[in-house]
Amino acid sequence: MDKFYSILCFGSGYPVNPIIGSMQKQIVNALHLGEREKASTLLSNISHGKHVLLANHFAEILEYCALTPDPLFVMEIWKTMEEKGIDLNNKCHTLMIRALCKAGYLEEAFNLMSNCGETSFLYPTLQKYNILLRASTGMNSVIHVSKCLDLMENGMLGKDEITYIELLKLAVLQKNLSAVRSIWNEYARYYSFSLISLRKFIWSFTRLKDLTSAREALQHLVALVFRGDSTTKISAEEKMVIPKLDVPIPFYCNPDNDMGHPKVVRFDLTKVKTVGTVLGNPKNILVTKILRLSFTDVIRACVPPKKAMLAEQLFSQMQKLGIEPSRGAYDGLIRVLVKKRGFHDGIELLNLMKQKNLKPHDSTFAAISVGCSESMELDLAEAFLYQMAQSKSIYPYNKLLEACDTMDQPERGVHVFGKMKQLKVAPNIKTYELLFSLFGNVNAPYENGNILSQAEATRRINAIEDDMVRNGIQHSYESLRNLLRALGSEGMISGLLHYLRVAENQFAPGTPIYNIVLHSLIEAKEDQTAINVFKTLMSHGYRPNDVTCNIMIDCCSISRSFKSAQGLIAMMIRCGYPPQTQTYTSLVKLVLALEDFDEALILLNQACSEGIELDAVLFNTIIKVASQKDRIDIIEYVMDRMHKEGVPPDPATCGHVFTAYVNKGFYNTAMEALQVMSIHMLSEEDINKNKAIFEELIYAEDSEAESRALDLFKDSKENLSVALLNLRWCAMVGNPISWLTNQSQWVKRLSATNSFR
Repeated sequence: MDKFYSILCFGSGYPVNPIIGSMQKQIVNALHLGEREKASTLLSNISHGKHVLLANHFAEILEYCALTPDPLFVMEIWKTMEEKGIDLNNKCHTLMIRALCKAGYLEEAFNLMSNCGETSFLYPTLQKYNILLRASTGMNSVIHVSKCLDLMENGMLGKDEITYIELLKLAVLQKNLSAVRSIWNEYARYYSFSLISLRKFIWSFTRLKDLTSAREALQHLVALVFRGDSTTKISAEEKMVIPKLDVPIPFYCNPDNDMGHPKVVRFDLTKVKTVGTVLGNPKNILVTKILRLSFTDVIRACVPPKKAMLAEQLFSQMQKLGIEPSRGAYDGLIRVLVKKRGFHDGIELLNLMKQKNLKPHDSTFAAISVGCSESMELDLAEAFLYQMAQSKSIYPYNKLLEACDTMDQPERGVHVFGKMKQLKVAPNIKTYELLFSLFGNVNAPYENGNILSQAEATRRINAIEDDMVRNGIQHSYESLRNLLRALGSEGMISGLLHYLRVAENQFAPGTPIYNIVLHSLIEAKEDQTAINVFKTLMSHGYRPNDVTCNIMIDCCSISRSFKSAQGLIAMMIRCGYPPQTQTYTSLVKLVLALEDFDEALILLNQACSEGIELDAVLFNTIIKVASQKDRIDIIEYVMDRMHKEGVPPDPATCGHVFTAYVNKGFYNTAMEALQVMSIHMLSEEDINKNKAIFEELIYAEDSEAESRALDLFKDSKENLSVALLNLRWCAMVGNPISWLTNQSQWVKRLSATNSFR
């Protein structure tokens, strides 16, 4: 403590009464040890002594209070000085203001500033106002900033470089980019840029996403170092300070003067050896630090706009200048590369960091994990996600949950959510939206709900909603929509209607929500309930769209009301929705429910002549019923039309046609038709490119061939998988595979037979 006190007193520049000096030392020691009552008693003893007291006799105590800070003891000293009539001087006044400001006592600091009359020993200074301004800016107190600027204006003190830096901080806090640009231009008019000021401007521009201005300021910075004008010094508080005589400028500038834009001094990277020599000087460690921080800020600013090439150039320039990139620089470069080019480049740089023994930021792991999730590389995404040490960001977890949903991997989703709980990562509404999509539906896509699956779905939904309540999160539009889809897929009609009412009470549901409910009701054959919901949609003033009308035409097929379907089509046309493939599919279902194949074929031909985009579902609708009725003639007509329209069949087409021929005992025709349809399921491009690979799998004799084909099914290549399995089966029963389907006798017969129809 003696050493600390001697440092405080060193170079004070005024004589200290030995007795008072000793008591000041005792007060500082008492404050340092937390003995407040003792310090107050000693202060009282000083004030009641017989010695003549001046403001300087309290200076060392005030210096300690300013460093600590200790605003309460400052207030006590202030009160004592007022009671004893001791006039303040500038040094003590500044120390008091600094102590109060550092502790956040802004009102008291402003009172101290305004309550002291101006004397030959005490008067306003720009330093004091800068202290007030810094504290006001640090607390983001616009009221106090305005008050301080008003006082500075009234006092005609002008602004210096420190003032500009504080105003710069405020502009960033307020996200006011135009103010930052204005400060940049005004600063350039009155001052030469220093390393510190340029560092502050670069920081400001990058925080406000002005990459162009940030690059320009960085160019200034490197040029300044290149010229060798890069001296810095350190303050008593271990902060870098501006190393030049600071002359205040007038508070207001002439608005008629064109301040212009500071001229950019370019630097030549072919001469970086000179710069390297400058940076190599041990005295310029701080210069290197400023450059590293500034380059890192600009590289990180490249992430949102995905400026990968610029980030790479800056990263390379750092290395050419002899500046070893920091973890932050790697973080920025990896994040922008992952966003722009994918996760592979990010992993390469991550491995380079490990070689240099640099520990990646959590944001680095998060970015690579997100990139892997977007590429559906779930194992990698999960591995990188779990390498984060302390990050509480929910975004990478949500991206992995989203990928789990896309890839239909709810089990992995359970692990991810469990890891979130373990690490206390707070979920948001997006998390719950994904959880309802992942876990709301228990059955696989091709299975219907049953009592057991519905009970499990109810348990899961209740658990998710309980967790929402614990985290204080309410349903969003998307979470309710996903929940309604899940309930509909499980056939849970009562729950479906309950959450529809929740949506109606909480939001304006809109037509899309009603469409989900209507579709689920039709799938469950709840036609009367669907009609009631449709009436509710209309009564609430929502406009049905083409999806709504198509769903309700399906409803008409259940009730077998062709007249109602015609009314819905008229409504569609009035609302500007011409009939599309789905509309014709719904109408075909309706007429087939009335067992009218002729009308179904008329509708099919009309759809083909409309020039709309056709799909296999429309053709399958007729083929399915024709197969059930053993109407081979109808099947062959539809298959010929399907072939001529260039609509590829799907697995359902193959199943219905093959079954119809087998049921009639036409086994050879069934096999030939299956082979042709399977080949038509493959695109011409796939056949030309991969015919050898396909044939290898079709004729393979190993037991793993079927597994390899089924793996394609897992990769969402359902048609390819089924086609190859069908062709393999055809080959196994002795039918040679011919890729030239136009030479098939079955195809020729279809064309010849139907040409007379």
